[in-house]
Amino acid sequence: MTAETAATDDALPQLLGDFSPIDVWQTQMNRVFYGLRGAKLRELYQTFAAADYRLGFALAADYLKQVQRRETADPSTTSNTLTIMEWGCGNGNLAACFLDRVQTLDSDESVYPRIQYILIDSSDVVLESAKANDDLAKHQNRIRFEQAQVPELQSFAAHSVDRIICNEFWNETSTKLLLRKAGDIMEEHVRPNLKETRLQDFPDWPVFMQAFEQVDVSILKKMPNFLEDIVWEREYQKIDAKEVPFRRLITDFLKFIDEEVLVPTNIGAAASLKEAKRLLAVDAIGFSAFDAGAADLSVLNDPEKPCYNLLGGQFSFMVNFPLLEDVTRQLGSREVKVESQKEFVGRNLKTNVMSLMDVLASHPRLPEGEQWEVDRFILKTIVAINSAYQSSYERKIEFPISSTMGAAQRKELVQLLDSLKPAGVPDTIAYLTENEVLGV
Repeated sequence: MTAETAATDDALPQLLGDFSPIDVWQTQMNRVFYGLRGAKLRELYQTFAAADYRLGFALAADYLKQVQRRETADPSTTSNTLTIMEWGCGNGNLAACFLDRVQTLDSDESVYPRIQYILIDSSDVVLESAKANDDLAKHQNRIRFEQAQVPELQSFAAHSVDRIICNEFWNETSTKLLLRKAGDIMEEHVRPNLKETRLQDFPDWPVFMQAFEQVDVSILKKMPNFLEDIVWEREYQKIDAKEVPFRRLITDFLKFIDEEVLVPTNIGAAASLKEAKRLLAVDAIGFSAFDAGAADLSVLNDPEKPCYNLLGGQFSFMVNFPLLEDVTRQLGSREVKVESQKEFVGRNLKTNVMSLMDVLASHPRLPEGEQWEVDRFILKTIVAINSAYQSSYERKIEFPISSTMGAAQRKELVQLLDSLKPAGVPDTIAYLTENEVLGV
């Protein structure tokens, strides 16, 4: 057994728990994270479905096309209800945009009136934010909310679902970090500690520890924020392969990876594929997951790759797409396809798309100075693009402005932010079309 600290410069004076496999702590920390911050996710990080509409529109165009093609080829496949599930529904924006677009494109009203769209999330805080989404209100006869943990969806009948979609969901499901060493399979274990500098903020340590261990959000909300001040220790222990689902497939997969190279093994995502297989009808349109990960073995075999990030205290893992392709085939799926989200959106909207971040990354005059100069550059770029960009929705962009910068600099950025039009670019990763970019 070997051990190391995740941040050797930080003192580790106060333990928050014992060493456990990283997926165990991931589950614990995600419960804490969503309990404390689930209502403010957009302030911490953006997703392609949180404010933008184009992923929802692309999914709608694809779904309508496939349903019409299936029912034209075989009228016997026409059913009274078309059940669609979204796993990890977030703020409900993806569902609203999807249903809006299906309703618009479905000119003969042959599909939209039959849809039952079920928004599923394990967090009651997240579900409440989706329920409060005004754009979903107009579809109230077509939607349903369910608090449930995927893949524990036994209340839904087998072969009863036509379409399952999820966006940035797999990276939060249970993930082990495995490696091969001298013929054994080793697993990363982690242990959390609170930084020494924060101990004074928690004078009643037993009360804090009990609330943390039991994920008592009502008590933790009354205490100072601590998620970013957790320091993680790591060690590696031999794993019993019999305890891992799809163990033979995973063992065989690791043979393609060099020894002592950590590989994210998304066991929760694999379990969700198994549940999707159970739920989907024989002639279903199918399952689609959009996430950040690696589709190339050479990337997975890189010992320097980031297997996960800690975003606001939450574990977000790289998705191992080649492994999940193997799982899907083992489950007997007829077709498996991996493509970039950008290609999927562009193909279904019949245009080339790129994100605002793509535009900024390739800009010849991207400043390299202080952060306020970069922020000003981003906001000016958005102002320029807004002259050609017109969204179907009004979304207030979440763009944090630091309170530590100079008064004049802050005033300039606030004025730029206030000048952005309501139906403009909704966030910094929104999709832009080729015409919108070339138009400015």
